[in-house]
Amino acid sequence: MNHLKKGEFYGQTNQTIHLDGLTLTDTVYTQPKVDWHYHEHAYFTFILEGLVIEGNKKEVYHCPAGTLLFHHWQDAHYNIKPDGFTRGFHVEIEKPWFDDLFLKGDKLQGNINLLNPALKLLMYKVFTETKIQDQTSSLSIQGVLLNMLSQMAEGDKSVGDKNPSWVAKINEILNDQFTDNLTLGFLSETLSIHPVHLSRDFSKYFNCSFGEYIRKLKVEKSLSLLSDKRKLLTEIAFECGFADQSHFTRCFKEINGMSPSNYRKILFH
Repeated sequence: MNHLKKGEFYGQTNQTIHLDGLTLTDTVYTQPKVDWHYHEHAYFTFILEGLVIEGNKKEVYHCPAGTLLFHHWQDAHYNIKPDGFTRGFHVEIEKPWFDDLFLKGDKLQGNINLLNPALKLLMYKVFTETKIQDQTSSLSIQGVLLNMLSQMAEGDKSVGDKNPSWVAKINEILNDQFTDNLTLGFLSETLSIHPVHLSRDFSKYFNCSFGEYIRKLKVEKSLSLLSDKRKLLTEIAFECGFADQSHFTRCFKEINGMSPSNYRKILFH
């Protein structure tokens, strides 16, 4: 089985940035299939464009643009790339980086498909910083990654029996239907929970309000669609459930600190 060292990925490397304990790589996937292999360090894979299929010992992930995976060090997996252009962004994290910053990296085991839109939006910020590359980018990248890993560790503490069953159910509903005109009454009836209880406890488990969470889902979806140069901003706005392009631009800028058109320029820089 192949063992890939730091900064090594199958494909064509567009950009590699080495920071203290971190390696960030922008890679175009060129091989239709990559057999079982593992990497020296723990790392994130973030699909910017296209589609890749990744399998590990437990499951298989279909990964379109916007998919965010975390791989523990030396966990084996394989990749299949369907026809078409596919581009991925990788962030490798060396174990001393965890140890120096008092993070328990060994708690983040296996391969994880990260669905939380807040984590995906943070990874977009990391990617954006690699294109800006000014004197504060290194500090910003490390801070964002620490935030992500901290949220992941906190999430692990609340998995399973510690969460009421409605938490997973409402998360599934919101992720599937965030473009619909959802109401508190519909959610309450669907989950058989009193609306007061639901609205009061939602922020306890999601760290934001209903509106904030849905806006994050919409913006996160738009980020994956912006990689398609054929789509107009107006089309993307409607596809993501925004009333119009101005509303889309306003929400996007509020969350990402830049307009959708500026992000698109950075993506293809």
